Amino acid sequence: MKNLPMWCVVAALTSGTVLASPDPMKAFPEAEPGYQRVVIQLPQVKDPDLRRVQLIPGKVIEADCNTRGLRATIEEKTAAGWGYNYWVVGPVTTGPTTMMACPEGSAKKKFVPVYSETLLRYNPKLPLVVYVPNDIELRYKIWSAPTKAKVAK
Repeated sequence: MKNLPMWCVVAALTSGTVLASPDPMKAFPEAEPGYQRVVIQLPQVKDPDLRRVQLIPGKVIEADCNTRGLRATIEEKTAAGWGYNYWVVGPVTTGPTTMMACPEGSAKKKFVPVYSETLLRYNPKLPLVVYVPNDIELRYKIWSAPTKAKVAK
């Protein structure tokens, strides 16, 4: 603030507009008991409209050779007064599994996901905020589409 008139320095210090940076998480609620808030900041890309984000909540468990899955809802909500979207992963329960006879000692640690086909809009300007139960890990994939669409015949 060198070489600025004194009234500019006083105005900047009292208004906080120059020195204070807004907290981007202020718009989002705190995590409820038993939940954690996970924040994903997507990188800037050339064509964000050609990308989507898939949320993959799940859990690392000791599992045998059977295919396993978990169940939960992923609900979109809006931050009151702000209009920003966030997502809440509902309670996670045991899902479908195959019932194969597995060889003894075949159990190992595996990430078992909650199945979801939901693809979210790719927006690098805002954080992607997701609330998940404390015992759940959140992974994600970024999907991209080609620039040109094909013509159906």
